[in-house]
Amino acid sequence: MRAVVSSVDPSTGSPAGPFDPLDPLDPSAGKASLRRALLDARAGLSADDRDRHAAALAERALELPELAEAGTVAAYVSVGREPGTRALLDSLRARGVRVLLPVLLPDNDLDWAVYEGADRLAKAGRGLLEPVGERLGPEVVREAGAVLLPGLAVDARGMRLGRGGGSYDRVLARLVRAGTDPALVVLLYANEVVTRVPEEPHDHPVHAVVTPEGVRRFRP
Repeated sequence: MRAVVSSVDPSTGSPAGPFDPLDPLDPSAGKASLRRALLDARAGLSADDRDRHAAALAERALELPELAEAGTVAAYVSVGREPGTRALLDSLRARGVRVLLPVLLPDNDLDWAVYEGADRLAKAGRGLLEPVGERLGPEVVREAGAVLLPGLAVDARGMRLGRGGGSYDRVLARLVRAGTDPALVVLLYANEVVTRVPEEPHDHPVHAVVTPEGVRRFRP
């Protein structure tokens, strides 16, 4: 069982980063409205902001025992104003971790290939960057000891709000069917840890969220 631990703001004693961009973040507003509000907040970040947050995010994530103990980590390449993952990918690879990166399939499911360095990434559809190595099949994600998930928000219950494409819903369903139990970790900015997001029956809680300010853990 994974312990429930929160990072805290030393000045307030509160969990680091939660906010309610819609004051409060009202689940009845619907996922589309919440996504727009969160993407608008990201749009205000400068390039310097993104670089600074990416370095801090990598530092915090590398402290996670779930990543230290995993021989294989399923991750992704950040694009645009997403919380930056590239420094983290390189650090994991330098540690000898087998890093799997997604390849988007025509039906929005994900295939996977091993990360072999930034020079082995290629531009793909929807502005994505994908590994150019051998495709290992959608089921290989079951070999991961930890899965790093993109998202727009996580709430106080560990429920994640994604972009709505459904790709990671399929990944999570595949892990559940297989009976595997990797650590599910979302990488976000601190202001994206919120009170509550809408959920649907197929949604799964994550185990932890990492922000540049720290780590917050949820139920196992």
